[in-house]
Amino acid sequence: MDFLLANWMLILVALISGTMLLMPMLRGGGGAASVTPAGAVQLINREKAVVIDVCEPAEYQAGHVGGAKSIPLGELEAKLPGVVKSKATPLVLVCASGMRSNRAVAIARKLGYEKAQSLSGGLKSWREASLPIEKT
Repeated sequence: MDFLLANWMLILVALISGTMLLMPMLRGGGGAASVTPAGAVQLINREKAVVIDVCEPAEYQAGHVGGAKSIPLGELEAKLPGVVKSKATPLVLVCASGMRSNRAVAIARKLGYEKAQSLSGGLKSWREASLPIEKT
């Protein structure tokens, strides 16, 4: 008991930091859902996820994830339902750095695609993981 009273501040700091570490996991990650390049490969291979590249056409032609479908962010709301019919299909949304794809996740979820996720770090992280890039 003396230990607890003497070190109450250290114990409080440990409890607060532990809580802060667990909060994102308990809240489901908060913000836009994201997936690592390795996680995206697993989704593509195991769950037949569809990869949607939300970059502009010139960026898409310069390099994109193999098999990705091109729908620029500005056209996503109008074109996504025509490209991916089933709203139960997992989606991996990709852009150059991950910023636009986070916005794309919000749009996809608004349309009812609850399994939409952003590729964290975008195409840059895909390249850094030495995963294949296609050019058109």
